[in-house]
Amino acid sequence: MNDYEITFLSQSDVRQASGFDMNQAIHVMERVFALHDSGDYVLPNKTVLRWGDNESETVIGRINSMPGYIGGEFNACGIKWISSSPQNPFKRGLPRAAGLIVLNDPETLLPIAVMDGTLISAMRTGANSGVAAKYLARPNSRVLGLIGAGVQNRTQYMSLSTVLPHLETVKVYDVDVSRAQRFVKEMSTMKPMTFEVVPNAEEAVRESDVFVTATVTKNPIVKAEWIREGSLYVHVGSNECHFEVIEQTDKIVVDDWTELKHRGVETISIMYQEGRFDENRIYAQLGEVVNGKKMGRENEHEKIYFNSVGLGIEDVALAKEVLSYARIHKIGKKINLWDAAVFV
Repeated sequence: MNDYEITFLSQSDVRQASGFDMNQAIHVMERVFALHDSGDYVLPNKTVLRWGDNESETVIGRINSMPGYIGGEFNACGIKWISSSPQNPFKRGLPRAAGLIVLNDPETLLPIAVMDGTLISAMRTGANSGVAAKYLARPNSRVLGLIGAGVQNRTQYMSLSTVLPHLETVKVYDVDVSRAQRFVKEMSTMKPMTFEVVPNAEEAVRESDVFVTATVTKNPIVKAEWIREGSLYVHVGSNECHFEVIEQTDKIVVDDWTELKHRGVETISIMYQEGRFDENRIYAQLGEVVNGKKMGRENEHEKIYFNSVGLGIEDVALAKEVLSYARIHKIGKKINLWDAAVFV
């Protein structure tokens, strides 16, 4: 065996190779949730490298290692290695998150691609919420509230405005007002919609048909009395709501309860650890809803809570689609992993 080539895709390559296509990302995530429910996957627990306890992540940061195999039409395996340094945007002018994805051949198990994982991670996280909203939000939802004006809520907006065609108003809150203003200026060019920077989190939640929390807060933000009847709460970050929010919701839907318990930093996981949450209250994992085993939204009045911890199989599936596109359109670089295999 002589030289062995792998494909390298930079972030601009990933973007060019359909990685910034939210319609595709939503479709891929919907299929991933269906396969997840069918059991056609392998998903080791997420491993977290941190310098301290769970709370240190909101200050110092962490690096997640997320391997997985997803079957079906993807038949793909690999790993995402993604860091999160909350102080980067403020102290260093750098992105909070930065990731790499490595894909392996499912037969030989040799590595076949290394690519930017930052864009893919953001897109699949947004797309997860798009799938959730497709089944759990009121179809005529008109008002979206966003708490946090970082990268995550950019793709949240992209996905939710894709699956909820009647959206007309977006309320944005961030502790950094200038950040919220920049967010509004950028996102308002995408679709004809009314954007408003609001002065506090309460204003972002009240009267919103769908609202999203995507922050790095250490302390809960959302209070139960703010939430309107018939709304969908998409919980993207960690401990972002008071326990009463979950206690008074009508339906609780998650992506993977085992992974949520293992990660242990989300509000619902903390409640469980403290004996304040009976896991039998979980109505469904999202794949059950996608596959029609459980109903999604059943009426206009339900308050529904969706929490997604994020799964490595999602990154692997979307990366596989990007790689397939890149190969067809000859995007990226070929790199020799070795000139001659020494150990064979």
